[in-house]
Amino acid sequence: MKTRRLRQAGLIVLIAPVLFTACQRETETAAPAVRPVRTVTVEKSKAGTQLTFTGRIEAEDEVSLSFRIGGRLLESNGKLGDRVERGQVIARLEPQNEMNGLRQAQAALAAAQGQLVQARNQFERQQTLFGQGWTTNVNFDQAKQAQQTAQSQVDAAEAQLKIAHDLVGFTELKADAPGVLTATGPAAGEVVQAGQSIVRVARKDGRDAIFDIPAQVLRTAPSDPEISVSLTDDPAVTARGRIREVAPQANPATRTFEVKVGLTDPPPAIRLGATVTGRMETEAVPIIEIPATALTKANQQPAVWVVDPTKNTVSLRNIDVLRFNQALVAVSQGIDTGEIVVTAGVQALHPGQKIRILGSGPS
Repeated sequence: MKTRRLRQAGLIVLIAPVLFTACQRETETAAPAVRPVRTVTVEKSKAGTQLTFTGRIEAEDEVSLSFRIGGRLLESNGKLGDRVERGQVIARLEPQNEMNGLRQAQAALAAAQGQLVQARNQFERQQTLFGQGWTTNVNFDQAKQAQQTAQSQVDAAEAQLKIAHDLVGFTELKADAPGVLTATGPAAGEVVQAGQSIVRVARKDGRDAIFDIPAQVLRTAPSDPEISVSLTDDPAVTARGRIREVAPQANPATRTFEVKVGLTDPPPAIRLGATVTGRMETEAVPIIEIPATALTKANQQPAVWVVDPTKNTVSLRNIDVLRFNQALVAVSQGIDTGEIVVTAGVQALHPGQKIRILGSGPS
């Protein structure tokens, strides 16, 4: 019995160091890992750059032409690119109903005029008799009232005739100014509604370059910048212009603003509908640029890891990107000068992560 107890005591003595070592290793494993990272200290630098945009050419003054009345389209003479003159008929509606209305209005006017002649003759007779004392005041007043009523009916019939003439005229769609057809709509035989676009006409020779530009770029653009525009498929064909109109609201899908650049004496090769490239020089303003390797995402938005130098921990922060390329990211909001941003090792970090800085430097 004594021998057994001695053996158990010896076994405990042998196992104790092993258990202590295992616990020590487990404690060491549970300690938070310290990630080595490389960083930069955020600084501002003055830089101007050339921004490029892709757009299209549109007429400076372009309108849709439509019929004032509905009906079946009898003919449409305009083709895309055709030049039209003021007063030229571009399309016609079937005028049968309007012509019938015109004939009815003409007949109604003729009848009213006949009634007026009779009423006027009757009044003149009553007027003569009244002067001679051969008729009563009642008869005279009735004749006078009948003439006035007949005149009113003639006036109304003339107004209806004018409306009928106008309706016949409305069956023809005419150009209100010289220009070029930039779009065509329904074909002959289709039924169209009043106000439905039939053709679009560029009424002047002026041309605009239309671009969709982000709000950040507009905020940093110089005042009244000059824009260089060239054909995308032939960069040697160029023109210059200035911004003449910015859309009041952004496109909800792209979050960009439509910008119209009025071109100064564009060459004929820059035609309506052509694809063009616009270039704009930005002013040299203080901006923050960081290496592109610092960029990551948080909530599907651009973000960077910012170092807390007092605790050697990191936190994830969203930023607004002004522009970027393969090497650098220009930041408009989210970080300030003097802050430390992780540039290498960003994929292995989590908020509150302990880090060890391997190297740092200015951005």
